[in-house]
Amino acid sequence: MAPSFADKLLAWFDNHGRKDLPWQKDKTPYRVWVSEIMLQQTQVTTVIPYFERFVERFPTIDTLANASQDEVLHHWTGLGYYARARNLHAATQQVMADYNGEIPLEPETLESLPGIGRSTAAAIVSICSGKRATILDGNVKRVLARIFTIDGWPGNTRTLKALWEKAEILTPTKRAADYTQAIMDLGAMVCRRSSPVCDKCPFCTECQAKLSDAIHLYPGKKPKKALPVRATTMLVIEADGNILLEKRPPQGLWGGLWSFPETTDKTPEEFIQDLSLELTTQEPLESFRHTFTHFHLDISPVRATVKGTMDGISDRERFYWFNPTNPRELGLTNPVTRVLNTLQSSGTIK
Repeated sequence: MAPSFADKLLAWFDNHGRKDLPWQKDKTPYRVWVSEIMLQQTQVTTVIPYFERFVERFPTIDTLANASQDEVLHHWTGLGYYARARNLHAATQQVMADYNGEIPLEPETLESLPGIGRSTAAAIVSICSGKRATILDGNVKRVLARIFTIDGWPGNTRTLKALWEKAEILTPTKRAADYTQAIMDLGAMVCRRSSPVCDKCPFCTECQAKLSDAIHLYPGKKPKKALPVRATTMLVIEADGNILLEKRPPQGLWGGLWSFPETTDKTPEEFIQDLSLELTTQEPLESFRHTFTHFHLDISPVRATVKGTMDGISDRERFYWFNPTNPRELGLTNPVTRVLNTLQSSGTIK
């Protein structure tokens, strides 16, 4: 009898799969959970140093649940997609409250927690318990779309349904945890988005996209749409070497992070006056563009030196004087780190 899809994949995994990633060592449901959230839309090589620092500071679910959101976001700074960190933090608190700190290894239960979708829940269950659970992350979508020439963009409902059906059929009962890791590894290491290494693939002789010289067509591309452009002015307000930061609302753009105050309907002078601060100097800094998934944001920073203290600022939860030379652990937006790094490298601030 010819070997099944799973047999071929597992044979490849035994010889070539990754088995020494940080979350594969001292494996616990908590560490696997953190890794799976970080790996959403982010490559392994990028995740590894963040994961190691994160679990060093938050080694157990209770240490993460009991931490402040500021500290959690600080240890996520630079990894992007910050809703992942907020959801992970909220989910650990829910597990502590509802499950006595024991992570429930049932897909439906995990899916009820913030930030955990169908594929992530299945990956956690499969890897941690060995139970059969079907995953369909970006790597798996690409592998299946190419081998079986499943047409269309995976974000399309019809295409996604076809991919899930194929993934369900192929997922074995035996060695489910290894299979889960194997199919993710195949996509990450061999069936890559660009420059796939087809001669290293166990399905090279049967991949329909390869046989029809159409690998570049699978998976289908997302329909292109020009990204809209927004613009904002950010105020880099400085007093005695401290920089005024404003906490973003808990949801939405950069939710829960600290950023420079933005002004759209007031001049910098008016904004600063409303904070009971006295403007002494101001100068424009170099503008730059920050691109989000759905739009471009053109940022025009204005550096303003002021006189005054927090005494004139009534909302102490919203505003904070940040000392770049002795920084408190806060989650900072990309523009804050970018501008501060530029000013520090130029010697403009110490």
